[in-house]
Amino acid sequence: MEKNKRKEMEEKREKGNLGKLFLLIVAILWGSSLTFVKVASATFKPNMILATRFTISVIILGIIFWKKIKKMTKDDLKSGLIIGVFLFLAYSVQTVGVGYTDPGRSAFLSASYCVIVPFISWFAIKKRPDKFNLIAAVFCIIGIYFVSMTGGNGGSVLERGKEAILGDAFAILSGFLFASHIVAVAKFSKGKDPILMTILQFFMAAVLSCLATLIFEDNSGLVITKEAILEVSYLAVMCTTVALLLQNIGQKYASASSSAIILALESVFGILIPVLIGIEALTKHTIIGFVMIFLAIIISETKLSFLGLGQKNKKFI
Repeated sequence: MEKNKRKEMEEKREKGNLGKLFLLIVAILWGSSLTFVKVASATFKPNMILATRFTISVIILGIIFWKKIKKMTKDDLKSGLIIGVFLFLAYSVQTVGVGYTDPGRSAFLSASYCVIVPFISWFAIKKRPDKFNLIAAVFCIIGIYFVSMTGGNGGSVLERGKEAILGDAFAILSGFLFASHIVAVAKFSKGKDPILMTILQFFMAAVLSCLATLIFEDNSGLVITKEAILEVSYLAVMCTTVALLLQNIGQKYASASSSAIILALESVFGILIPVLIGIEALTKHTIIGFVMIFLAIIISETKLSFLGLGQKNKKFI
């Protein structure tokens, strides 16, 4: 009996470690995505990137999970498509914005959605933020100040011209939209299959991206290279499809607090990757800002439960 119990605990620990590894891979893939979006934007318009990315992903997921799609109800379809509208808006604004700024900078400013979610939830589903959410919000605001107002070459974002202002504004706006998407998921997908909901979201995002690029973007002079195809394929297959599957497996075996911390590393990899490959540089002020935003994400996502500080604070303020 004791031997079986030890074996079960060992298997659980191994699965937990495997889950953490999968989530780390997800964080790296997500962190690399804006760098590839930035590179791909030299060839493709923003919504063309999204249209290709989500269409490929929907086709792959549709083939893998065809049985789930066949069991889809009208309520599933309605909920998934509504959530997909928010997903499209968030990604579209973020993808447009990264064309005006550095990918790492955009990644960190967009990651503010983790801190914004509790406050949108307060209005949407009447769930009040707790004190950890408020502390995280203060850290995040200070971080955004350092990144946007005192970071970068040549002083504040206001001194660096219209494109710098647009880049930061789009990144922060995408943070609000990603937060709205998460609240929409909580409100409309309760009790529904998460894989099916994701496929429907991607489908809606693909349709809206196709419409947006056809209506608002000029693709007449498009010259597609082998490199551009590989960049968009990486976004569609690795950063979207594979990341989704690994996230679902990883969160099944890893604890909630471990998952939150590991996935929060997305923003760290988002700045490390462009810095390491030489397309972005760091200053003292941007480093301070990034650290403050990262701490805000950790506080908001974990309630510092890994330090034992969140366990005694289950009441909302």
